[in-house]
Amino acid sequence: MTVPLSRLAHTRSGDKGDTCNIGVIAWEERYYPILVQELTAERVKRHFGELVQGEVERFELPNLCALNFLLHGALGGGGTVSLRTDAQGKTFGAALLRLEIEIPAGL
Repeated sequence: MTVPLSRLAHTRSGDKGDTCNIGVIAWEERYYPILVQELTAERVKRHFGELVQGEVERFELPNLCALNFLLHGALGGGGTVSLRTDAQGKTFGAALLRLEIEIPAGL
């Protein structure tokens, strides 16, 4: 069964220079293993396509039931030099919530 990520988690996002930071936090502890399995760095990079020019790093925070992603080269140079509408990466988290992920039937 496929559902949008928003059914299992919420996000917070922001920036440091040209790197976007996205925290993905499970709504319930039982959803965290699904996030770990489904949200790989490669999949997040594919989801954003050409918006992310550099690598994507993933960090696991099991005690918080969360994942943290760093999207390098994602902000057109960063807040002070970027011509992008969202130069601080505030909408990247919301955009990630649209990603469709697989969950077990009946979850």
